[in-house]
Amino acid sequence: MTGKRLLAINNYFYRRGGAEAVFFDHMSMFGEIGWDIVPFAMHHELNEFSPWSDYFVSEIEYGRRTGLLRKAVQAASVIYSLEAQRNLGRLIDRARPSVAHAHNVYHHLSPAIFSTLKAAGIPVVMTVHDLKLACPSYKMLRDGRVCEDCRGGRVYNVLRHRCVKGSAPLSAVVLAETVLHRLLGLYRDKVDRLVVPSRFYLEKLAEWGWPREKMVHIPNFVDVTALSGDWQEGDYFAFAGRLAPEKGLATLIRAAALSNQRVVIAGTGPEEQTLRSLAAELKADVTFAGYLSGEKLHRLIGESGALVLPSEWYENAPISVLETYALQRPVIGAAIGGIPEMVKEGETGLLAAPGDAGDLARALREMAALSPGERARMGAAARSWVASEFSAAAYRERTLDLYGEIGAA
Repeated sequence: MTGKRLLAINNYFYRRGGAEAVFFDHMSMFGEIGWDIVPFAMHHELNEFSPWSDYFVSEIEYGRRTGLLRKAVQAASVIYSLEAQRNLGRLIDRARPSVAHAHNVYHHLSPAIFSTLKAAGIPVVMTVHDLKLACPSYKMLRDGRVCEDCRGGRVYNVLRHRCVKGSAPLSAVVLAETVLHRLLGLYRDKVDRLVVPSRFYLEKLAEWGWPREKMVHIPNFVDVTALSGDWQEGDYFAFAGRLAPEKGLATLIRAAALSNQRVVIAGTGPEEQTLRSLAAELKADVTFAGYLSGEKLHRLIGESGALVLPSEWYENAPISVLETYALQRPVIGAAIGGIPEMVKEGETGLLAAPGDAGDLARALREMAALSPGERARMGAAARSWVASEFSAAAYRERTLDLYGEIGAA
């Protein structure tokens, strides 16, 4: 046993998305090397069991119908959660951690917890899973296009453009939240280090005024041994993810039609019906497979010619790319955000201009023109790359070095 204790913090305590995958895998990894793991999260009906759940905060789930009083209470908690501070204070009194590592905290736990941790003298790390620290609405995306209007402190634009679900009230709450958090320095002054999974995000945050010495680049990771690389290739390309505008799926469908390539899309989301209609209109060879996970998803990707990631926003460091490589398949990615640093052009995959159906069609044709053996060699190179540079061992050592640097005791 190391005698070390990790306070692992995230809004949700179930595998909801990529951030939660990193959160749970991080806890498991440090538990395996003898750390005592103490989670702090929000109550939710889908949560996994935890003996520490008595300290979790009350559920806030947006989109449900509630009364005006409840909405007012939720809005206050979004901005600054006193409940999270109280519960965390009690938790620290019972099980003082060596270090606190936060993932997604805004809107549910709120960064108010960082004041509590700082006051208790606990080193604090936060992994940056999106662009919330710069853009009040997370994505630097507006009306389907990249937007950097809030650069230079002009955060009033989030209300001006109604960036949060097209709603003036919701956008006003997020504006108030952003202004207060910045005035109190909850991220800038109370968090010791920001872990940034992509170099692109590190550079983007630096452009927006975040000090480089506060940030450290630690890539996401995947356990290659947990995923098979032995698949029989099929006659299609695959996409897996949420069917949302920023994912570039309309561009992918147009590219499929232009290149006469078959594409299987796994996932659900708000754009599904629109995308189905577009595929029918263009007579594109596109199959919608619905939501897939686990072995079914691995098989879809493992038997594909390549995974296609046609994003049109600033992606960070998609876990889906690492998992595809671990499955020994290449990736066709859009040259935007952190994707280019995860694709070695011509070695582990191909890149295409974001939002350009013609260029994506070109990449699909180029990948399809390769022999199965050539695609297999790309996949093998990709699996070898993630086994060395994006391994759990590499992540663990980099994170332990960081914890030591900030004085985790």
